[in-house]
Amino acid sequence: MRSPRRSRTARALAGALAAGLLLAGCSGGDDGGGGAATTGSVVEPPFDVASAPLTDTDGRAFSLTEDTDARLTLVFFGYTQCPDICPLVMQTLTSGLSKLTDAEREQVEVVFVTTDPATDEAAVLRDYLDRFDPSYVGVRGDLDTTVEVARSVGVFVADGEQLDSGGYDLGSHGTYLIAVDGNDQAPMFWRQDTSAAEYAADISSLLGDA
Repeated sequence: MRSPRRSRTARALAGALAAGLLLAGCSGGDDGGGGAATTGSVVEPPFDVASAPLTDTDGRAFSLTEDTDARLTLVFFGYTQCPDICPLVMQTLTSGLSKLTDAEREQVEVVFVTTDPATDEAAVLRDYLDRFDPSYVGVRGDLDTTVEVARSVGVFVADGEQLDSGGYDLGSHGTYLIAVDGNDQAPMFWRQDTSAAEYAADISSLLGDA
């Protein structure tokens, strides 16, 4: 008989495939307007970002629509105990941002949304992000709200059952980095294998088009 954990993982993988099919309908490797080619995949029409409130590491309400004032906000869904992909994406992004001019960097905000809110308490999340850049915003919310916000931008987050340890059987979560513009829409996303130089080039291009 199939174990409950394996059943949850199967459901998670099915959800991941569904999310992949959603994003497969987006154009990739092109800015969609005849301009310079980009590494990121252009979303046409852009995703409308959910306004559901989360909470930042200072305990204040934080919405990806109401509280993102930068010209470009880069959003990643992950968790601090992730052993490989999450820290890799965050480190590569950090390196990419270091390649921007000072004027460009001032126009970019980074938001990390934990997909494991039961484990990633505010202090844990803040300590994790400070290792990359103290300016990064960490936010958390109940798992249902996190799933809602993630799905609004085409990112799959497993709404797994809570484990005895207090955490969740995440099973799978999307590893896309999402670009949110000043109109509260997400016009581009990047896959986990994007390089620092590719991030820098695309972000510069987005800022130039904004």
